[in-house]
Amino acid sequence: MSFQDRREFFKQLFVIAGLALSPSAVGCSYLQQARFLIPSIPLDKKTQLSNPVTVGVNDSEFLWNQIVDTVEDYFKIKSEQRASRDPSGWLEGRMETYPEIGATFLEPWRKDAAFGYQRMQSTFQTIRRTCFVRVIPVEQGFSVAIEVIKELEDVDRSQYSSEGSAIARHDGSVVRATPGLSGQPITLGWIRQENDTELEQRILREIVGRTTNVSPPRRAAGTFK
Repeated sequence: MSFQDRREFFKQLFVIAGLALSPSAVGCSYLQQARFLIPSIPLDKKTQLSNPVTVGVNDSEFLWNQIVDTVEDYFKIKSEQRASRDPSGWLEGRMETYPEIGATFLEPWRKDAAFGYQRMQSTFQTIRRTCFVRVIPVEQGFSVAIEVIKELEDVDRSQYSSEGSAIARHDGSVVRATPGLSGQPITLGWIRQENDTELEQRILREIVGRTTNVSPPRRAAGTFK
């Protein structure tokens, strides 16, 4: 192969590689921009918010709507009792979500499991998370507490173990095997694990960011005060 032929070959190779990598680059850029569209507090991983955290907001409806909008990005809400803070009285607010099976590395669009150890554990184990929110009116505004409970599935045996499979009996008992179900493990319950503090911090940062980093709406061109 001549020098000119090698030059054309490598040129075409670079073009093909660029076309193959461009969708992933665009996707990563889009995800990076979408992440910054969510109001949050610019804190590093070493800085931790207090849980519960005090939010200096007096409008209970505005705060509760921001909490609902934030939690719905991670879980499906099961029940909620709105908090209120008015002259007639103060009422504590509570929220509970449905248990959600943890996202894996193959589901990057889901947010119910943080990247790193938490997502790796959800990939190799059946982990479910449930979020509880408690909002208490205080003098400075509201106290918001987030609790994300993590549970591990408890089964009677491993998925591919031979233990518990059909065994020939000779005592005259009738044995009925259900096709497709005899070898599947049975869920006995869920074992409580430690709280997912990393996800709690992420939800708290978004709630505080939504209530503090609020900018006025843009005024359309040609309008007057």
